[in-house]
Amino acid sequence: MLKENFTGSGKVILLAGGGKIFTDIAARFVRSERELEEIAASPYSKQIVRNILDSNHRAALEFDYFLFGVDGYSRVTETQLVRKRLASYLIKSGRAELAGKRVFEVAYPEKVAAFSALLTLPDGSRATLSGKDLADLAAQWYDAGARAGLPEEELRYLKPQATVFKGIIGMNAHALLDWFAIRCCKNAQAEIRDLAWKMLRLCQEAAPDLFEDAGPNCVQLGYCPENKLQNAACQGKIPTKKEALKILKEARRQK
Repeated sequence: MLKENFTGSGKVILLAGGGKIFTDIAARFVRSERELEEIAASPYSKQIVRNILDSNHRAALEFDYFLFGVDGYSRVTETQLVRKRLASYLIKSGRAELAGKRVFEVAYPEKVAAFSALLTLPDGSRATLSGKDLADLAAQWYDAGARAGLPEEELRYLKPQATVFKGIIGMNAHALLDWFAIRCCKNAQAEIRDLAWKMLRLCQEAAPDLFEDAGPNCVQLGYCPENKLQNAACQGKIPTKKEALKILKEARRQK
């Protein structure tokens, strides 16, 4: 049986991270001449964290780790997600035999679910089918295969990319800032952008000192590095890298 969700309805929870911030302690080890015990016992310093972020020397940020539980996002988004290699992922198995109890769940854009097209069927007849119809047929086929005893690890070959995944994501604060810079951008696909913003809001709530200025590249850099690929909604509002460099060159020339 098909369980249908639309993109944007995925869930994210913060399992661990925030609270005690280790970035400032890590930074102290680089310069302090004090004993290890003294450094470890130092009171938390927001200013040290602020200095690290302002200087863009982000190595110390790798000692603050965040763990997220994710559900209701499509395999399309999973594929894009795991391109970020400075992270840990554990995804629910699609090959495990669940004796026909596996939920056939999808997440896709509403306009894709609603779009209908006239198709030619194998027997030569024609039928108008929507995206939801195709997903429902796939679910029926999968369930029939499971009842017939076909291994679920083989049946999954014909599952759509809209099939949802459930998993755990682990990233340190440095990796998260880099990931937010790309995936919170308007040029990111809608579903992974939804995931990124939900993760960012959780991080800002749990560790505001680390993520106060986090967000897409334009927020972190003050300009858009996409240049000609800049999203149409941002054009004329946010300077591109080329435009920012032109302003700086003009300022130098006038000195």
